[in-house]
Amino acid sequence: MRKKGGIWTEREKEELFMYGTIALKLIVGYFALVVVTRLLGKKEMSQLTPYDFVFAILLGGIIEESIYDEKVNIFHVLFGVALWGGISFSVEKLGEKFEKIRKPLTGTVSVLVSNGKINHKEMKKNQLEMEQLRALLRTKGVFSLKDVRYVFMETGGQISVMKKASTDPVTPEMLKINAEDVDPSLLLVDEGQIEEEELRKAGKDETWLREELKKEGITNIEEVYYAEWSPQQGFYIEKYDEE
Repeated sequence: MRKKGGIWTEREKEELFMYGTIALKLIVGYFALVVVTRLLGKKEMSQLTPYDFVFAILLGGIIEESIYDEKVNIFHVLFGVALWGGISFSVEKLGEKFEKIRKPLTGTVSVLVSNGKINHKEMKKNQLEMEQLRALLRTKGVFSLKDVRYVFMETGGQISVMKKASTDPVTPEMLKINAEDVDPSLLLVDEGQIEEEELRKAGKDETWLREELKKEGITNIEEVYYAEWSPQQGFYIEKYDEE
């Protein structure tokens, strides 16, 4: 980059200054964000509410634009971060004081399963399908809906699960019995529709499914909201509400 004699050209000086400015902005912005988020007591990313998510995007935009814009200096960066922190702090305090403000910003907890029964309205409200709910339950170590008493969807999108008392862990060693391993259940009917792929995984066909449902007193598959099956435990079925 240097010419003979070790003299910097004006262009080289400008480029060096630009790189130095970008680095300084990034360093100052980073530590400013750390300080502000510590002061605000922000939650982990997995616990962010929609309100927190919007502010995170806004904050990222402030830093990104300021780093590469030559017209923005260090004080502008600090001002933007401080303003962001002030708005975030004010909105949170207002939300704590006024419930009408808090609910639209942070949302409310949804009860997806109540006393072992699916809440269809809350499922639709949260745009959840049965297989999505089952996937969320599996992350909590629950592989069958019949083991569940309550399922809450938190404002950040995670679920909290309360199992039935009958599923509380009792080790086979305590009872001095040989325990049989249970395979994960398969969703064979989802909202009145047969899941062909799941049937193939089970090594069964539609004729078998219809015959087994008849044994459970079901002749019309469209009546079934969901039906899961495992080789060891058989079927667990929930029909649509009569209404």
